[in-house]
Amino acid sequence: MHIAILTFDGYNELDSLIALGVLNRSRPEGWRISIAAPTPTITSMNGVTIHAHIDLAEACKADAVIIGSGVKTRDIIQDHNIMTQLKSLDPSRQLIGAQCSGALILAKLGLLNNIPACTDTISKPWVIEAGINVLNQAFFAQGHIATAGGCFASAYLGAWVRLRLEGEQAARDVLHYLAPVGEKDEYVARAMSNILPYT
Repeated sequence: MHIAILTFDGYNELDSLIALGVLNRSRPEGWRISIAAPTPTITSMNGVTIHAHIDLAEACKADAVIIGSGVKTRDIIQDHNIMTQLKSLDPSRQLIGAQCSGALILAKLGLLNNIPACTDTISKPWVIEAGINVLNQAFFAQGHIATAGGCFASAYLGAWVRLRLEGEQAARDVLHYLAPVGEKDEYVARAMSNILPYT
């Protein structure tokens, strides 16, 4: 099982790296979780440079793909080379999620036709301008496509992938492990109340 997290220059660390942590924690044998990028290294909005594990072409073949957010997403959707590579994303054969401004990429690819989306408050006007109905909530999924809004909602997106690929208990277990001490049951209950209605 291969899961790719698309990460671009100007990325939001919370969006890509929380999802990476949720998916890597106690992962099953044979799972591979990769940071995918159009270049060998990418630098975050706060100057954190990381190395990509794979390129975009390999990411598009993954079983599940999460599209991260960042401050340059509006530039990315204008980049013909990047968007051409991403056209092979296909919800008929893979789970596809987007975090915050990543919804713009889904919209540009035509993957949100008649599907509402969640996004962050800064990206909301741009996603609306792209013709997408933006929901005032942290998480939404329809079929094999999910979106999350707000940095900490990236845990919901990661848990959704775990739930879809492993089952509900696996999602609950990873959220419980990561949740703050003294708040674990409450945190898991709240997270699952956001995810389960769409599964």
